[in-house]
Amino acid sequence: MPSWNIHCAHAEKLLADHGAAALGIRDENAFLFGNYVPDIYVGYLVDPISCWIDYKDTHLARKAYIPLPDCQRFRRRYVEPYTDPPELVLGAWCHLMCDRIYNARVRAHIKSVGVRPGEITRIGKQRDFDAFGHTLSISRRVEATSELIAQAASFPQYAICEEDVRAAVDAANGFVGENQDHFLEELPTLALLTPEFFAEAFAAADRACSEGLLGLAARMWARKPPEPTRGAAHGG
Repeated sequence: MPSWNIHCAHAEKLLADHGAAALGIRDENAFLFGNYVPDIYVGYLVDPISCWIDYKDTHLARKAYIPLPDCQRFRRRYVEPYTDPPELVLGAWCHLMCDRIYNARVRAHIKSVGVRPGEITRIGKQRDFDAFGHTLSISRRVEATSELIAQAASFPQYAICEEDVRAAVDAANGFVGENQDHFLEELPTLALLTPEFFAEAFAAADRACSEGLLGLAARMWARKPPEPTRGAAHGG
């Protein structure tokens, strides 16, 4: 549910708060792109695109009015098998964690205020998310580097061809530019959600991604063999 400006803001905050190395990230560009990946083939955001893939397949979610991506299943299938997970995979995992947290909280909020699911509700919440996204300061643009194209082609859930990578890069960078051009200093009056909702959801998503990446990086380093001591004698 979060728009790409929100996903970009989460990625930028993770890198700014912790530093890439602590998160197990060497290629920040691929990590940033990964935060867009699950939405590339669902339609609407990237055009032209070579194919569409159903949201329930890209996000590992059961069909529902407000679906909940199974970020734990994604982790088991596509993150944990790697000794050193690709940055694009880590970014996609963060995307799913964010989507699940925001979507679950929207579900709870709608229920708490007695709003019925439907088209009017959908439009209202999307407008609120769009407004919130425009209050976030984002600046980082993605580059279609050879490393990014290689990671996209080998993305374990489904391959992303170079043509689609370039189209998605253009779309993502367009979101960043549009957000800068129409930045909001404060939230306007919202249709369905509240400023408190967004503050709490953003903090919860940031916490989940931070803990997930930092914990994974710590376990990854623990599994690596120790580096040879400089100056140590060689056998033979």
